Amino acid sequence: MKKKLLVVALAVGMSAHFAIGQPEKSAPSVLKPTAAQTQAALWASRVLARYHYKAVPLDDQMSEKIFDRYFKTLDADKLFFLQSDIDQFNAVRGKFDDAINNENLALPFQIYSVYQTRYDERLSYARELLKGKFDFTADETYPIDREKAPWLKTDDEAKDLWRRRVKNDWLRLKLAGKDDKAIRETLDKRYENSINRLKKLNNEDVFQMFMNAYAMSIEPHTNYFGPRSAENFDIQMRLSVEGIGAILQSRDDYTVVREIVPGGPASVSGKLKVGDRILGVAQGDGQFVDVMGWRIDDVVEKIRGAKDSVVKLDVLPADAGPDGKHMTISLVRKKVSMEEQSAKKTIIETKDAGGQKRRVGVITLPGFYQDFDARRRGERDFKSATRDVARLLGELKKDKVDNVLIDLRNNGGGSLTEAVELTGLFIDKGPVVMQRSSDGKVDIENDTQPGLAWDGPMGVLINRGSASASEIFAAAIQDYGRGIIIGEPSFGKGTVQTLVPLDRFAANDKQRLGELKMTIAQFFRINGGTTQLRGVTPDIKLPVMSDSENFGESSFENALPYTTVKPAPFIPLGDIKAILAPLQKKHDLRVAKDKDYQFLEDDVAEMRKHLNDKTISLNEAVRRKERDQQEARAKLREQHLFTQMPVPPKDAPVEGGDPKVKAPPTAKPAAQTTKAVAVRLPRTDDGLQGDERSLAAELAAEKRAKDAKDILLNEAAHILADEVSLLKTDTRLATKVAPYLPPTRGN
Repeated sequence: MKKKLLVVALAVGMSAHFAIGQPEKSAPSVLKPTAAQTQAALWASRVLARYHYKAVPLDDQMSEKIFDRYFKTLDADKLFFLQSDIDQFNAVRGKFDDAINNENLALPFQIYSVYQTRYDERLSYARELLKGKFDFTADETYPIDREKAPWLKTDDEAKDLWRRRVKNDWLRLKLAGKDDKAIRETLDKRYENSINRLKKLNNEDVFQMFMNAYAMSIEPHTNYFGPRSAENFDIQMRLSVEGIGAILQSRDDYTVVREIVPGGPASVSGKLKVGDRILGVAQGDGQFVDVMGWRIDDVVEKIRGAKDSVVKLDVLPADAGPDGKHMTISLVRKKVSMEEQSAKKTIIETKDAGGQKRRVGVITLPGFYQDFDARRRGERDFKSATRDVARLLGELKKDKVDNVLIDLRNNGGGSLTEAVELTGLFIDKGPVVMQRSSDGKVDIENDTQPGLAWDGPMGVLINRGSASASEIFAAAIQDYGRGIIIGEPSFGKGTVQTLVPLDRFAANDKQRLGELKMTIAQFFRINGGTTQLRGVTPDIKLPVMSDSENFGESSFENALPYTTVKPAPFIPLGDIKAILAPLQKKHDLRVAKDKDYQFLEDDVAEMRKHLNDKTISLNEAVRRKERDQQEARAKLREQHLFTQMPVPPKDAPVEGGDPKVKAPPTAKPAAQTTKAVAVRLPRTDDGLQGDERSLAAELAAEKRAKDAKDILLNEAAHILADEVSLLKTDTRLATKVAPYLPPTRGN
């Protein structure tokens, strides 16, 4: 029976959650579970108790864990519930097993009802506070981290906490230069929007939060997906959807076009523009449905549909006022590929210490995606990360690059099959990863395809956000001695999940009960160790940019432990360790002279200094001093930036720049290129949330970040360029490090 559960083997990273709901402007004030949800909970409990890698019975002990995690899910920072609310339900801490087995989920919905009440009370009080004034000369603080704090004891304590929270929000805007009137309007709208967002949650949202509290009480990477969430997860894996090819966003009560996907129906038509607001949706010749105030996922569901079907949009153009003239746009739905999330290549040119030019091909892989259904149907051109990378490697060969870097930063994983097959592009044949199931049986996943797509030197760039399938690939490359691992220690997720459709057990023809993403195995490196908890340790370390205590597998209190198994039989392809010392020396000497790299290390040190800060001052003088120090740091970076920028011709427009910013007289003369060098400058706090900034400002900020100099990527490329130089000039070293390479002479 267990093998029948292995629908899709996944090596996904951090737990994923998706919004779900029915097309309605606001949810009823009192939410109740449906019959389908009570059935889904019962079937999920049976599957989890029998087939999970860490099978745990649903009993009173598990019920208590669900109780604690459910309250944490609803109120992680303990801003809303009172201790008396927790005490009210303490008598039923061990009753969630009975609720699920008896198909009566009134209890979790009752808890959510109390949460709704408290949420409305807190935000309504926050709006009342805006009518008064705040004393910013007092020496008081606001707690920015309340995860481990006790629950609020009294209503007076809750009001004092929220008074300081609102005061902090006000001070941030005040320091950003806003006047009292603007601050009051901004915050009142923010709190009102928060109340309205909660009102739009429905019973499917509540049920999914409860079921994930159950699933994640067993193990961090087990999740429940409602029917719509399951569909969204499938879209993420296959990187395609049938629709119009537009990225949408909620702003106030509008659904706004944030991005047009190249090649999609919206792009081809040329009628829909970024910033346009969608007010209504109609199917074919049907009547328009008003979608003002709807949740974004409800609007998306209306716009998606079968390939070659027609959808009509009632659109208020971006440049029109609220009472402007509407447009009706008809689009024929097509299969839209999400190419922005596919593998991409770039080439970085560097020079070694001897002035020799080296070309490093970089392949950025955001995820290990695969269109499982298309592959199962036997389609020849199914979407696959490995296929895309193989094609890009072929192009890089034609570009005559000297080395290849696979950038897996923030790649949270995906298909286990893709991780194995991608490794096969860089080794001939052999074991890649081992899996141990709950019965202790260990299976070896092998690359069975002969030949290599790239037989030259290579490296892998990872960070704390590189998880699961990324760790399988990086670990295999490291164990084989095939390439250099560069970056910071990875996430540390060494478990494998599968998708289990619950409707299969209930014999339903249609998807009603959702799916489980369930841990069914633990994976191990071919050297016998696991990446669980410890992750992959890079050969050459770059600055650690993340908070490892609060991000990564080791941050979960119920993560599986580190363990080992017998190594798989494999033959290393080379001895990378032999070249690490000279590469490390060259790296250290280079970054010691690299001002951008030094700025980055300073920023990381500053971040680490404040990691353990639990409070923030509400004294304006103190905060202004802190802000002035930040701005002084930013000015130093700006000055350094301008010294690297070529001086453009007189009166030339500055692309993406601020016309009021003038370059200092120390800027270097124009060189052969006119492309400006950009670095990621610290962003001054404007006190706003994302949807409170204009869409144009948000898109411009994203573009600046995308175009900015990637200091760590550049240094990784330099390291690989150094490797090429050493291998080309030292035959004995090359024979030891990479005996698979053809012999070379000179440069």
